[in-house]
Amino acid sequence: MKNFVLVLLAWMGILAGQTNLEKGAAAYDRRAEGSREDKAQPGAISEAIEYYRLALDDPNTEIDAAIGLLKSYYFKGKYVARTKDEQKTVFNEAKKLAVTFIKKYPKRPDFHYWYLTNLGSWAEVYGILAAAREGVADQMREHALKIIGLDPNYEDGGGYFMLGAVHYKSPYIPFLLSWPDNEEAVKWLEKAVNTGEATPVQKVYLAQALYKEKEKEGALKLLNAVANMTPSRNDPLSDWEQIKKARAFLKEY
Repeated sequence: MKNFVLVLLAWMGILAGQTNLEKGAAAYDRRAEGSREDKAQPGAISEAIEYYRLALDDPNTEIDAAIGLLKSYYFKGKYVARTKDEQKTVFNEAKKLAVTFIKKYPKRPDFHYWYLTNLGSWAEVYGILAAAREGVADQMREHALKIIGLDPNYEDGGGYFMLGAVHYKSPYIPFLLSWPDNEEAVKWLEKAVNTGEATPVQKVYLAQALYKEKEKEGALKLLNAVANMTPSRNDPLSDWEQIKKARAFLKEY
C-alpha cells in the first residue's frame, strides 16, 4: 500500500509540472488502453479532449492543441462513440474547429488533412443526401489538392490518399458531379501507397478501386496483406478496423 501511495504521489507530481498541452498529448498516447480490437474505452480520450480544449486558450499552444483536438475527436467518433447521435455530435464539433483554424492558418496541411478526416466520417454518419447538400465531395477534392500543394508527404501521402478516396467513393452524377473517376482513384491511391509508409487504410482503398477496375489479383494481394497483419502499437484500433474490412472484402471478392 505504501509503495502504491508513493507511485501515485510521484505521478501527481509529474502531472502538476506539465502544461495542458502536454497532459493532453499524454492522455492521447494512452487512448488504446483497455481497448478491444476497434472498440476503445472513453477515459483517456475524454481526458485528452479536456486538456487540449484548455490548451486552446494559450496562443503559444493553440496550433498543437487544435491538431490534437481534431485527432482526438476523430478517434472518439470512430472508436468510442456507440450511437450515431454521439458520432454526429463529435464530428460536428470537429468540423467547426477545423474550419476555424483553416481560416486562421490556411497554409498548414495538417488542418486541411484532419478536417477531411473528420468530414469523411461526418458524411458516413449523416448519409449520402446530407453529404451532397454540404458539397462534401467537392470540399474533399479541394482540400486534398491543397494538402498536395502544401506538403505531398504529409501523413504518408495523405493528400493523395484523400483525393483518391473521394474519386472512388463519390457517385458520378451527370451535370452535377461529373468529375469522380475510378481510374483517377487508382492513380492517386497508388501515389499514396508509394509515398512514405503505405498504411492499411490506403491499401484497403486501393484494393477496392483496383477490384472495380477488374484488377482482381492486385486487389486480393493488398487485402491479404492487411487481413493478415499484426496491429501496430501506435494505432491498433485503426489497424483493427482495416483488418476487419479487408477480411470482409476478401469474403465478398
